[in-house]
Amino acid sequence: MALQNQDKKNNILSKQIEQKYHPDTVLPKNPCTLSREKLIVIGSSTGGTEALSKIFAALPIGLPPIVVVQHIPKLFSTSLVSRLDSNSKINVFEVNSKMQLHNDCAYIANGDAHVVLSYEAGKYHVAPLNANRVSRHKPSVDILFRSANNVSGKNTLAIILTGMGDDGMIGMKELFDNGAYTIAQDEASCVVFGMPKKAIEIGAIHEILPLQRIPSRIVDYAHNRINLIKTKEPELKSKDDKNT
Repeated sequence: MALQNQDKKNNILSKQIEQKYHPDTVLPKNPCTLSREKLIVIGSSTGGTEALSKIFAALPIGLPPIVVVQHIPKLFSTSLVSRLDSNSKINVFEVNSKMQLHNDCAYIANGDAHVVLSYEAGKYHVAPLNANRVSRHKPSVDILFRSANNVSGKNTLAIILTGMGDDGMIGMKELFDNGAYTIAQDEASCVVFGMPKKAIEIGAIHEILPLQRIPSRIVDYAHNRINLIKTKEPELKSKDDKNT
């Protein structure tokens, strides 16, 4: 009898783990169409901690606020924030309560909550949100990207880095369609080319870049050196194409 009960519990847990929730279950879609200050959002997963370390180490001051979701357990998110802060010219904070965003600062989701943005009295704010997993993750890149589209819309630079799965794909496409500028890390520099690939496949990306070129494009965006006119999306190259 005890064994049967344990099997039932295991089946329930398995179904909970497999369940995949859409962003609609946590945050309604309400795209921003206003002109506001610039905002940068970044999503990453497997291999992302090292990718973020390289990006942040190369960033100068003079940048808009940056908000990041990295798939990482809460136990390790605080140490990640500390490491990024100590190796960067910008200030890096963990989002454990509502915070006003400032230029030359980055805000990293803690490992046990989504992050959502708001715009109040002419300032961006970010806050943790305790809700179900979205796209099988909490924090979810899709929630960050949708929230950015709801609050900053076309004023956003969205970057999707190395990671397994497809978290971020939905929100990235919403940002792209609303006029935001979108970048995906290229396959060669990814540890796992999952999340960027999915975003590219659905036509949500303006540029595919190697990791080492992403910091300079962030600077370009900050200084109005990126053409935000929508152009034809880049296409994934097959292995045969790469060999020609």
